[in-house]
Amino acid sequence: MSRRAAALCGAVVVAGCVTAAPADATSPPTAAAAPVAPVSPVTWKKCGTQEHPTLQCGTVRVPLDHTRPSGKQITLALTRVPHTARTFQGPLLVNPGGPGGSGRMLAGFVVSSLPESVAAQYDVIGFDPRGVGKSEPALDCVPDHFAPVRPASVPATAAVEQANLARARSFATACGRKYADLLPHLTTVDTARDLDVVRRALGAPRISYFGYSYGTYLGAVYATLFPDRVHRMVLDSVVDPTGVWYRDNLRQDYSFDDRHRAFMAWIAKHDGAYRLGTDPARVEAKWFAMRAALARKPAGGKVGAAELEDTFIPAGYYDGYWPRLAEAFAAYANDGQTAPLVEAFDDLAAADSSTGNGYSVYTSVQCGDAAWPRDWRRWRRDTWAVYRKAPFMAWNNTWYNAPCAFWPSSLKHRPLNVANASLPPVLLFQATGDAATPYEGAVILHRLLAHSSLVVEQGGGNHGVTLSGNSCLDKHLSAYLADGTVPRGHAGAADAVCERTPEPKPEKADDNKSTSTSDTSEATGASRGSLLHRLVGFRG
Repeated sequence: MSRRAAALCGAVVVAGCVTAAPADATSPPTAAAAPVAPVSPVTWKKCGTQEHPTLQCGTVRVPLDHTRPSGKQITLALTRVPHTARTFQGPLLVNPGGPGGSGRMLAGFVVSSLPESVAAQYDVIGFDPRGVGKSEPALDCVPDHFAPVRPASVPATAAVEQANLARARSFATACGRKYADLLPHLTTVDTARDLDVVRRALGAPRISYFGYSYGTYLGAVYATLFPDRVHRMVLDSVVDPTGVWYRDNLRQDYSFDDRHRAFMAWIAKHDGAYRLGTDPARVEAKWFAMRAALARKPAGGKVGAAELEDTFIPAGYYDGYWPRLAEAFAAYANDGQTAPLVEAFDDLAAADSSTGNGYSVYTSVQCGDAAWPRDWRRWRRDTWAVYRKAPFMAWNNTWYNAPCAFWPSSLKHRPLNVANASLPPVLLFQATGDAATPYEGAVILHRLLAHSSLVVEQGGGNHGVTLSGNSCLDKHLSAYLADGTVPRGHAGAADAVCERTPEPKPEKADDNKSTSTSDTSEATGASRGSLLHRLVGFRG
């Protein structure tokens, strides 16, 4: 558990933790408040793969502006793995998070990862949200925005700060120039209303929903708008809905620092493999020395200080990356070798931003969902305050979100109050040491959703914990999807507690390279975790 989770909520088994809606949250509009237009049924076509031969593809047309349902339409790209059991529970929509994550490939992964008897009861539906991937139009504000080598994240000089500010401002300007008509309609509420159009196109009175990361917030918003249209809802690695989005990102900085230090401690524990020392603090000092050296001379001409942070941030999402990253760290720190760092960057960091689409949608949704400070002095003051205690990701994360300080959309959206007593039981999953969505967010949403149950992975630190090798968590997931069974009343905030999955062991880098997302049918245990985290991605 992160230090903040411990301070706010105590141990998992201790009750408490005051929760509230954000001060500027709006009451949810009723579903009837938005007019609707006729929708055509989805026409499914075969698009099977070797791993998922029954996969089908289709599209749905949705209004750009849901208050004008007969106006301009945009297209959502869908996939489906049809049910095969006699018992049919309807569609199960799956979302990997983001915002900006493509969900079309997640459908096949979920079907291959659930027990066959459970998956067979659903039409599992993957989808690319508005603006994402194969949906049309797809955003790409600045295709080469993350091209290396970028300015260092930490603004040690005024020139570095101004260079980063110029990048953020130019990105926001480019988005406004290219997509002025789209930006006001790229919010979580818009996407949630899209889901209900999908429901209607599928001919379903209700849907089930399974979301990871940001997908948990999308699910909570959908449930707020359409509580009577929810059959089952699973939310894994839960966003704090009361901190959307500026405050949530500041909290991330602390939890990622905790997770980075856990990684450094793991390296110290395995000094025989990595030769970086047995003192975690000294190992961490060597990592920061590596960052300083790369700021002066980027590895391979492409991995500078900012790119190094990008490469190691995935370790905060999934500890399966630890052995490979530790090998790269050791090769550089001990022997001056740069090739392993460059390879890790190409595979883990550059791959996640290989196109501008995901980041363009991420910023469009986060900047449009809620108010952000417009005075850069506030950002600077807050980030330096965080950096003094949590230096690993503070400035990198600030620059990642800094376009929101200059966002061009004139609409001022406010996040919904997602408190809800009208839903059937909702099942939440959370690791206590999750960096991307800190533990206290799950406790808060658990209290806001009156009939929810919370399953906790005690001591775990991965982001996205179901269907990634923990049989205890997956048992609860399968029971719920099969017949709605949820655990109740373990103690305190949690309704059930599972032991964490074991930490990885040192491996040779060649043995720990990522598994292709096409290999989902054969994946088990750790390899399935690697596949999931490739689909969920980073920054979600």
